[in-house]
Amino acid sequence: MSAGRFYGSELRLVLLRRRNLLLLAVAGVFPLVIGIALRLAAPHPGGGNGNGVAFFNQLAGNGVFLTFIALSTLLVLVLPVVVAVVAGDAVAGEAGYGTLRYLLAVPAGRTRLLAVKYGVIVTFGLCATFIVSAVALVAGAILFPVGPVTLLSGTTVSLADGLLRLLFVTLYVVAAMAALGAIGLAISTLTEHAIGAIAAIMILVVTSEVVDNVPQLAAVGPYLPTHWWLSFDALLRVPVDTVTLLRGLLSFAVYAVLFGSFAWARFTSADVTS
Repeated sequence: MSAGRFYGSELRLVLLRRRNLLLLAVAGVFPLVIGIALRLAAPHPGGGNGNGVAFFNQLAGNGVFLTFIALSTLLVLVLPVVVAVVAGDAVAGEAGYGTLRYLLAVPAGRTRLLAVKYGVIVTFGLCATFIVSAVALVAGAILFPVGPVTLLSGTTVSLADGLLRLLFVTLYVVAAMAALGAIGLAISTLTEHAIGAIAAIMILVVTSEVVDNVPQLAAVGPYLPTHWWLSFDALLRVPVDTVTLLRGLLSFAVYAVLFGSFAWARFTSADVTS
């Protein structure tokens, strides 16, 4: 079986699974709910702090910012859950149901099988992220005015420029979820219980987010897997903070390589079919 056919077959299985379709639907509904809630809510100047509030302050003037609000909000829990479910189930689910041994009977090789599994995880994360962005953009255009975009730095750019930045922001979030997918795949090779793998991934995410918000542990913050997730706001300033973006992308790449290598070492050497 060619790599392309193998990938297509795995992707269809994941995308057509009812649970995964429900996850994508939930991810798509959240931006709409957030948009309606913000449209109905009266502005509350000065409340809260952080990127989410900065985006909220811009929302009344331009519906494009609903996308940034949705992404920053869903990155806290919803998008990680979506990726964790697919990643945790990738190997552990197959082993638990006894189907992994049949997959390995196909002359594809463990390395290619693992690469296909990871490719499907990344694709699913990409689908979920783009669904959030697309729904939020449409909802923002319906519920709020749309026009030239005033960035967080105060500079106003054209709508086309704003949409291009939105595309880059979405791709940045996809990269963050790809790194989480590698972590999840590695954890999935350690157990035959998909629920346990999914729970472990989410515990890791929540722990990282909690530690990252403890001032006394600020020194370890940049090395945590979730630290750079919200740094996409660097794209919404003039000039673009490329240093922050590159640090974030480097962090994602390092996590993907380290945990991908661990998953490969574990999957290709251990008896994962017993």
